[in-house]
Amino acid sequence: MPPSPFGPEPRGLAQEPDTRILDHLRLARAAAHSPSRMLARDLSMTFERRVAGLFRLDDAAWERHANPLSGWSRLTTLPLLILSFWSRQWLGWWALVPVAVALAWLWLNPHLFPPPRSTRNWMSQGVLGERVWLNRDKVPVPNHHRTVIYILNLVSGAGVILVIWGVAALVICPTLLGTVVVFMSKLWGLDRMVWLYREMEATTPEYARWLR
Repeated sequence: MPPSPFGPEPRGLAQEPDTRILDHLRLARAAAHSPSRMLARDLSMTFERRVAGLFRLDDAAWERHANPLSGWSRLTTLPLLILSFWSRQWLGWWALVPVAVALAWLWLNPHLFPPPRSTRNWMSQGVLGERVWLNRDKVPVPNHHRTVIYILNLVSGAGVILVIWGVAALVICPTLLGTVVVFMSKLWGLDRMVWLYREMEATTPEYARWLR
């Protein structure tokens, strides 16, 4: 093609638009024209925001929770709760003491550690991805992440049911199986959150500022 008589073409005008941005726009348009999707999204967001409110996860708490020590140590909560409830066969009503300690650890964990010096690690970015996911009603996330995260949440829920059944009946096999299912889906979900954060911070200045 001969050069334009009007001078060089401004950089970027001939380039195709970023497909991630188009995906965000398509998602927003689809949600706006689908009442059932909007209702399901609103119910999900209401529940998730209530959970975040229960744990007092404001901006300062999210910064602390992004410390990898907070993220990794929080994974001990499920085994602690299982052992605490299981201890009723030895401690009777005194088992409520370790149960209370495990629940207190679950609540305090996001607040105990200082903000990390760097968020350029897998666990920190997994937590940042959870923060992005919680904010998806304001900044839409791509559909290919939504589907996988919803499926992993269902799998994790099935694992929790197995754990509850096993602990209630004091049967080891369903308890162990449910624990494995919960942990595998949790770690897979965290890896997906890392992917989500890295994709979104490239197009959203607010999220890019969380990376340091």
